[in-house]
Order: sequence, then structure tokens, then C-alpha cells
Amino acid sequence: MQGKTEKIVHHPVSRSDWKLYVAALAVFVGVLAPGHSAAAQEVSAASQPFNVAPWLADLEQARQAFLTKYANLEWLENEHETDLHALFNDLAERMRHASNEGEARAIFDRLVQKTADGHVEIEWPEPPPPVASSAAQAQPVDPCRSLGFDARQNGPGTASAFPGYSPLPESGNPFEAGTASVAGTKIGIIRIGVFQPQGFPELCRAAVAALHIAPDQPCDDRCRNHIIDWTYPRLTAAIEDRARELRRVGATVLLVDITGNGGGSEWAEAVARIVSGKRLVSERRGMVRGEHWAAQWRDLEQQLRGFAATASPQDKEQLLAWAAEADAKLRDAETPCETRAPCQRIADAGFSTGLVASAPSGGFAGKEWGYLIFSPALFPYHDGVWSGPLIVLVDDSTWSAAEEFAAVLQDNQAAVVMGARTGGAGCGHTNGGDPVLLTNSHATLQLPDCVRFRKHGSNEVRGILPDVLVPIRDSDGAHFRALLIAQHLPQAIEQARRLAPMFVAHAAPARRRHLGRR
Repeated sequence: MQGKTEKIVHHPVSRSDWKLYVAALAVFVGVLAPGHSAAAQEVSAASQPFNVAPWLADLEQARQAFLTKYANLEWLENEHETDLHALFNDLAERMRHASNEGEARAIFDRLVQKTADGHVEIEWPEPPPPVASSAAQAQPVDPCRSLGFDARQNGPGTASAFPGYSPLPESGNPFEAGTASVAGTKIGIIRIGVFQPQGFPELCRAAVAALHIAPDQPCDDRCRNHIIDWTYPRLTAAIEDRARELRRVGATVLLVDITGNGGGSEWAEAVARIVSGKRLVSERRGMVRGEHWAAQWRDLEQQLRGFAATASPQDKEQLLAWAAEADAKLRDAETPCETRAPCQRIADAGFSTGLVASAPSGGFAGKEWGYLIFSPALFPYHDGVWSGPLIVLVDDSTWSAAEEFAAVLQDNQAAVVMGARTGGAGCGHTNGGDPVLLTNSHATLQLPDCVRFRKHGSNEVRGILPDVLVPIRDSDGAHFRALLIAQHLPQAIEQARRLAPMFVAHAAPARRRHLGRR
């Protein structure tokens, strides 16, 4: 009987496949052919189940870090209503069923997502970069790029899409600004995309040229500080210039657009004072007890006592009083709650500006130590360059120092905050933070070590709740967002006018003071 002929297809076998096949066969019969031991080990390893034990150990390490180092634990469990014990038990159960490293990493990423805290992060180790060729190594080094300067940090915002928006004439100012008419009111608009110099690479390049920094040499910490010290005074002057320009062209209400602003540095406190007609009092700050904060208070006390040794009698008395305050906070940081009762897990850490919550601009002029106890003194700013009605525009991608900016103005009733509830990052990390290196995966878990408390006691990590709520989202198109905001601007303008003190034009100072970092 004639059967059906099957077409036989010969698939080529690769050398590596053949080695694995031979090795597997050898393992099966108990005889390893010479030269095939490595391939056999590959097969053996591939046949072994994924070992979750080290990952469970990392997860337990993360649990202990949350219990001992996480500044927003009370907020997470009480206001966010997350049962940390139940969350980690759930993650551990998921980990027991993980079948590969990708699934294990996803469980840690789920932990970050579940906390909904903008300063909780996990950073996975990256493979080493490829060795650069000799030609690539010969290329000039860009110090600005190596220091993290990137214009993408400073996005375009929303307000420039308002109907009838008219930009100010080009002047080389790094901050976009313009005007728009709303219900018969001319509003001035300043866009701040980030509260740190790293969003302005063109300013960094100017600093490199002005400071004669060699572009073909690595930029170390000293080089970085020179660049930062050069850029901050110019950013400060640029903000003040924009406020004055808008006054000159007839704006009677100022809107500061910080939508999409990812945060930055303590410079946000100085900018808030530039655009406020009221003397601002900063938020209270709390710290996680432990060596991270103890080291900061220890260092501060030593610096203040060092300055007191050569200060005038009046300054010496005050410096020693602040040093004693730092010493008291040092003892709080060094004392865990387990050793005394009653005890708050989060101890008092002064204010977001330091040991002093409020001071006039220039109040520490000529004092080399001024920024140590009042951080805005680090910057050459002037109070109330804008003193009229003020609106701060925020959205769900406004984070960290940008939230600090909005919060201090809102708490002092110096501005109307409008837009969407902010992202919720709060205080974050001080002096590089207190990262946790997970033993098995070598991932770095970043947990915030401080808290900023609002006027009525809430944790800033909940996000800033607008006075005038607008249903916008960061994912919306700019023109649609602007249309929604414009519909609510008359209400915001009316509220801002009720808050603002009597409008008094502030004469420009004769010259700018430079209080750069000492």
C-alpha cells in the first residue's frame, strides 16, 4: 500500500544548541563528555526553580526600613489607610510564587506604587557602561551634562496656552513670561518649570565660560559648587526682573505657573518671598530619629560654635543660643522612642527654612553663617518684589519643593492656589537622604527622612489642595488644560484680590546684594 509521503524538513542545529543537547544527554546517563561541563551546568541551572529566599530577605529588609526610617509612616497608615503589615504580607506571598527576577522586581515596584509617596523610590543596579573607544574617550567632556543639567526638567507649562497670551519681548531671561487679559484684568504670568539650576543648561554653559572651567576635564564637587554658586544669583535676579517687567506693562495680578514642576531645592522658599506681599512664616519640619539626622545637628552645632568664637558679642550670644537648640535636637535624634515615654516617632526639626521660620530679606547680610539657620539667606533675593494679588497654578505633576512653594504661600494666605491637587511628595530627603542598600538584589530603597507640617498640622505629602479646583490632568493637552483653567480664573482673581494687602509699588533696590553660598 502506498502511503502518504511526508516532507522532511531538516532544521540546522546551532553549535550552542548541539552543546546543550550533548551535555544534557551526558547528565542523563551520568557520564560527562570532556569539554562539555560548562554547558551541562547551564542546563542544570536552567532546570532549577527560581530561588525566592534571597528576595524574601530583601523584602523583610525593606519592611524593617519602613518601620524605622520612613518619615511618612503615620500618614501612610492613618490618612492613606494602608496597613503596612498586611501590605508586606501580601508582597511576601506574591514573592513566593515569583518564577524569575523580573517578577521579583515587579513586586518591589508594586511596593513603591502602593505607598503613593513621591519620595519613595527603588533604584535597580545598572550594568556597567561599555568601555568607550579611544576615539570616544578623546571627545571633550560636557561638564553641564555630567552634572545633570537638562532642559527637559524645565517644561513649557500650561499658562502660555491661555487664549490671548502675549509673551514679553525676548530679553535673554531664562524664565518665560507674558500677559493675558481675563474679564478685564491684565494678569502677568511667570513660568517656573523647576526650582533648581539643573533645568537651565544654557545658564550652566555661561557659568563654564565665565569661570574658565576646562571643558575637557571632569567636573568634581568643587567645580560643581562653583557652577551652582554662579547660577543661583542669576536665576534669582531673573525672577525679580520678570516681576518688575510685568508690573511695568500693567499687570495687576500675578500668576506663577508651576504645573509639571518636579521640585528642586530650598531656593523655592526665596522665590516665594520674592512674589509675596506678606512676610512669610515657613512650615514646621519633623525628622526621623536616628544617626542620619543626628549627624546633621552635630555638624550644625559645631559650625555655629565655631562662628561664635570670632563673632561680635551680640552675634555670639545668638549663635550660642542656636547652637544649644541644635544640641537639644541632636539629643532628640539620638534618642529612640523605645527608651522613653511619651515620645513622638517624628521629632521636631525646626522649620523648612532651618532654625528660623521668618526673617526679612537681607536680615543676615554680611553674616557668613546666615544660611545655616535660615536657608533663604543663601540667595540674593528681595521681599515683595511683587506685592499685589497672587495666584499659583498647580497640577498633579507638581511635586516636592514646588509643593513647598505653594504650601508656604497658601498657609500664609499670601496667594490663591488653583488647579488640581498636587502629586504628594512632601519633604523628601535631606543631605542625600538615608538610602537602604538591599543585600541580595543590590537595589537602593530611598525613603523620605523628614516631614513638612502644614499650618493646621497635616503632612504636606497628602498634596496641596487648591483653593480653586480645576478638573485638569497632566496628561491633558496644553490648550484643553488652559481652556479649563481660563474658565475658573475670574474666581481665582477675585479671591486673590481679597487676600492681597493694599497694592503698593515697591521701588527697585539701588543694587542687588550677593549672599552666595559661603
